[in-house]
Amino acid sequence: MESEKSNYCAIMVYFTKPSWAFLVLLFTVIAILSLQISPKAIILPFPLFPVPGSSELDFESDFDPGSCVATFGEFPERKHVMSLKDFGGVGDGKTSNTAAFRKALDYMQRFSEKDGAQLNVPQGKWLTGSFNLTSNFTLFLEQGAIILGSQDPEEWPIVEPLPSYGRGRERLGGRHISLIHGDGLTNVVITGNNGTIDGQGRIWWELWWNRTLNHTRGHLVELMNSRNILISNLTFRNSPFWTIHPVYCSNVVVKGMTILAPLSAPNTDGIDPDSSTNVCIEDCYIESGDDLVAIKSGWDQYGIKMARPSSNIKVRRISGTTPTCSGVGIGSEMSGGIFNVTIENMHVWNSAAGVCIKTDKGRGGYIANITIRNIMMERVKIPIRLSRGSNDHPDDRWDPKAIPKIRGIFISNIVSLNSTKAPVLAGIRGASFEGLCFKNVTLLGLSPNAAWHCEFVSGCTNAVFPLPCPHLQNNGSSTCCS
Repeated sequence: MESEKSNYCAIMVYFTKPSWAFLVLLFTVIAILSLQISPKAIILPFPLFPVPGSSELDFESDFDPGSCVATFGEFPERKHVMSLKDFGGVGDGKTSNTAAFRKALDYMQRFSEKDGAQLNVPQGKWLTGSFNLTSNFTLFLEQGAIILGSQDPEEWPIVEPLPSYGRGRERLGGRHISLIHGDGLTNVVITGNNGTIDGQGRIWWELWWNRTLNHTRGHLVELMNSRNILISNLTFRNSPFWTIHPVYCSNVVVKGMTILAPLSAPNTDGIDPDSSTNVCIEDCYIESGDDLVAIKSGWDQYGIKMARPSSNIKVRRISGTTPTCSGVGIGSEMSGGIFNVTIENMHVWNSAAGVCIKTDKGRGGYIANITIRNIMMERVKIPIRLSRGSNDHPDDRWDPKAIPKIRGIFISNIVSLNSTKAPVLAGIRGASFEGLCFKNVTLLGLSPNAAWHCEFVSGCTNAVFPLPCPHLQNNGSSTCCS
């Protein structure tokens, strides 16, 4: 089954009569942070990993209001620093460096339990197939360094499907490994002086378009069962599939990234935290053929069985465009549960949707305690959407009685300019989609007869324009938006 998202990628929007002085202050263009880091053994200009003795982060108190990285302890200097050239690498854009990368990582693995190691990728074009990272390791791309993904599918080997998906997301059976991969790692940094990792994904997109894909496409970067991860200050281009995919991970920061794919490239999501906790995504610019950010937690009965939720997630100061999907999506693979998510200070334009919460029969699971605030949208078709009915299941063993639950969705300070449709809130008959709060939401540019579409949902509103559907007009008796 192919991954088809266009039929449920959209969002919800509300509007008050705006105070333009407030909007100017609120929606000032956000500059992406640029970390000035030396290609020598790096000492990050901010503390990164948890202070010894601390365990899990408390979502409400530990995330700094300005930057997530302030919550982490000091990161040690790598003692062993080498160049890819030391392992026979050739940066001419033609010579395969798969063996050089794998040789370098095999060598540096010996330091994973000691002082750690750093592999510098110099200026040049470094063609390579997939390679695996190691713990206590930094991959550093110097200015002008470009890692190019191999165009030979044999250099993206087939690996087992994720247990929370039960099969490849697009095809039955296994899936192609990501270009840069890691499993069971601790203290990993992928950074540089704005170097580039280019997946050269067109050959994979064409396999998908032509329906000749045998196995699910690989991600550009996937880290599994890992903790203490930083990905920063790089440009990622042309991923075959989802670009950055931390799955079963904790303590993950993705910061100051530029992620680019052709707007027609299928399923090239920007950043997809999946069954992961304590994740911060901030100060990124994304152009994509799918969701800029999508929060997931497993697919139907496989995600329900694994019961590994995504939680304690911050998404902020993201800007970008996607003509087919949403600025931020929650789901539709959400069967392990998703809770404690804050999405704020975003700018989305020329997109199908702004914010989209996606579910379906068979998903089970829950979505709870979601805060979405301070979002600016321009020329977004459906600013806010709660969607159902993708009819997208891993196999015929999915349970139609597994109904998702949604409760505690707080959406505030939203402005959408030149919108074409009012919010669509489509719940599921017999399911619990309640506690939806819309406050200070202004949707401009609609035709006079445009109206909210609501089914099987309940909640309340405060200062919303245009007038919401009756399901949400219990302002006087409800305190959910106070």
